[in-house]
Amino acid sequence: MVLTVCMSPSLDVTIELDALNVGKTNVVKSKTLSLGGKALNVAVGVSRLGCEAYATGMMYNENGYMFENALDKEGIPFTFVWNKGRVRENYKFIDHRSMLTEVNDVGEEVSKEKMNEMLAMVRMLSARSGVTVLSGGLPRGVEPTYYGELARAVDSRSLKIVDAEGVRLFSAMNESVDLVKPNLDELENTLGRRIADKDDMLSGCYELLDRGAKRVLLSLGKQGAVITDGSQSFYCKSMNVAVNSTVGAGDGMVAAAAIKLEQGAPLPEILRAGVAAGTATVMTLGQVSFTKEKYNEVMTNLHVSRI
Repeated sequence: MVLTVCMSPSLDVTIELDALNVGKTNVVKSKTLSLGGKALNVAVGVSRLGCEAYATGMMYNENGYMFENALDKEGIPFTFVWNKGRVRENYKFIDHRSMLTEVNDVGEEVSKEKMNEMLAMVRMLSARSGVTVLSGGLPRGVEPTYYGELARAVDSRSLKIVDAEGVRLFSAMNESVDLVKPNLDELENTLGRRIADKDDMLSGCYELLDRGAKRVLLSLGKQGAVITDGSQSFYCKSMNVAVNSTVGAGDGMVAAAAIKLEQGAPLPEILRAGVAAGTATVMTLGQVSFTKEKYNEVMTNLHVSRI
């Protein structure tokens, strides 16, 4: 089983307008509501690939039922730590005469008691999980070092995957992590330097290995991905496909990698599966995940080479 821990779910509202007129009344052309949260996306990806996923994390009383309904629809069991208030709402205004304007909510604060309850939940659920995925942001007011507490709470028999950056990532790696999955921007932000070429890229991955990661799966967007454990490094180029949306691509990559890691697959197989799931996600219109059929189609066209 793959356990996913989502500390900061979100409702993403996309509103299309002919033009966004500040200070005036605007008429909506279309409105789309989608449920966000990186670790929840990972759970959906694992389930779409026919494997067992379990979702946990923070949830909120006023609109959390929407997430319960969505997970029920996907056949994913869940147990949340419930809090007062609402899941944060992020708004994207698409002005067809100008540009995209985003307004992101900061969300509710959670109490120390709820944070401790979350740690106890992770201890209990990870004890029966082959892999535990910690992914995404944290609630307002929670220190980034809390990621280290979450990683420490994971049962020693469960493999740990972390998809985060900066202090959150470093804090988790202090507890030893089986796989981390930054993208190139996140690697640069975490290390505080520009990645200029392939040598820089591998050097950055090695630094994460030195800090406590056992494997680094580095997403390169449409260029594919790299994986390394320090002794072996591999590259997989993505397919040249029509991109319908990049939302959730990294989460799809984590979902497939989690399954392969639990199965004890070698690095090239973890890499190839991750790239296939990420690519299948960007090809899937209107969703944050992918279909198994699209994943299988992409997999047959991918090749891994040693670096």
